[in-house]
Amino acid sequence: MEATKNMEYDLAYAKRAMLVVVLLFGKLGDMYGKKKMFLIALGFYTTGVILNGFAPSFQWLLVTRAVQGFGMAIFPLAFSLVREEFPPKMVPQVQGMISAMFGVGMVIALPLGAWVTQNWGWRWTYHSAAPFAVLMFFLAWKVLRESRYINPGKVDWVGTVLLAFAVVPMLVGVTRAPEVGWTARETLVLFSVTVVSALLFVLWEKGAENPLVPIGIISTRNPAIVNVGIMFAAFGISMMSQANTYIFQMMPPYGFGKTILQSGLLMTPMALVMLIVAPIAGKLLPKVGAKPVALTGALTASVGLGILAKYAPQLPPDHLWAFVGLITLVGTGINLMNISLINVLVFSVPPRAMGVATGANSLFRNFGSTWGPAIASTIMSTYYILFHPPGAPPGVQIKIPTTKAYEVLFGTSAVVFLLLALLILAIREVMKGGRIHGVENEGEKDVLA
Repeated sequence: MEATKNMEYDLAYAKRAMLVVVLLFGKLGDMYGKKKMFLIALGFYTTGVILNGFAPSFQWLLVTRAVQGFGMAIFPLAFSLVREEFPPKMVPQVQGMISAMFGVGMVIALPLGAWVTQNWGWRWTYHSAAPFAVLMFFLAWKVLRESRYINPGKVDWVGTVLLAFAVVPMLVGVTRAPEVGWTARETLVLFSVTVVSALLFVLWEKGAENPLVPIGIISTRNPAIVNVGIMFAAFGISMMSQANTYIFQMMPPYGFGKTILQSGLLMTPMALVMLIVAPIAGKLLPKVGAKPVALTGALTASVGLGILAKYAPQLPPDHLWAFVGLITLVGTGINLMNISLINVLVFSVPPRAMGVATGANSLFRNFGSTWGPAIASTIMSTYYILFHPPGAPPGVQIKIPTTKAYEVLFGTSAVVFLLLALLILAIREVMKGGRIHGVENEGEKDVLA
């Protein structure tokens, strides 16, 4: 068990070490063309997926996973290209369609990936995905048009290095803290390196000729609120997902006793609802405004999580579909909020800085998704009982989270989304009544939808 945990940590480090690359690729997209950098990032992703399935050892798998990690940059670059290549009135709908595709991916990947792994092993998970990655690269190369906005300049390598020292130690420290302790020397050293590097990074960026992150842009009201909102949304959903995994797979009376494949299938209703809700939300945004939709989403998620905090401990093993319905409600709310916030972001920054703005947003999202499981693991390690599995040798016991752990997990997530609802109230509306108010390079002007 300990060896498995260490392998999971190492794979997580290989992926998280690439997070700074997401922001760098966004900046390079602004400088040299977003299609060009999209294809380079997608090329890394495709190569990594192919090599993963042939890794001869775990050490090589770390390397190939790191190569795949460069491909994470495709997401902010894709959002940037949508903002540039589509008329303003279509951007919310297209962003909604992209979010819907995440739902489609979940519907297919969760049960199918579990089924492939259980029957043919983890290598075939990558082998089966490789042809689709190659096809995606070919289609992107043939179909996408190059960005119209180019902002050439020198690469801020000093800022990149400082950001790496600010981000990577923090992510590693957060991931390791539940195991080694939040006050352990290793954790405190990593966090100290992060704080010092972050301060130096901000100071450097303020005086840099062509900064990696334009502090003046991402610190304005809407981008700052969106980044914080996305970070805490990822934090809340990650905490909920951690609890869901235990509740689905723990044996009764502690959970529903489902297999990995069954757990994946039970997650598909949430993904299917996202597939339906996302395009509808994208179509409604220009008419009703991004702020009301985001607010509705945050409050919906908060209410659903509040109900889970009160009743989830009593759900297993007799109320499976009630639990599935509640997490589907929460997923719908989060989806509404995410679609609204990404549209607020892309219409609140100038096109010439779109790549770095969406890259920074992805970085904040990953901050939240890293902190969520770490805090969830700490909570479940605080509230637990010891259980002796039937047939296990004498003295062998495992930790089972208590009902208090789930109450704290879901309750904390509910509070997070309630606070996000209050934060959303401070957003400056970018669309309403059929008009989109986009920020252009020379200032703000209304764009007729």
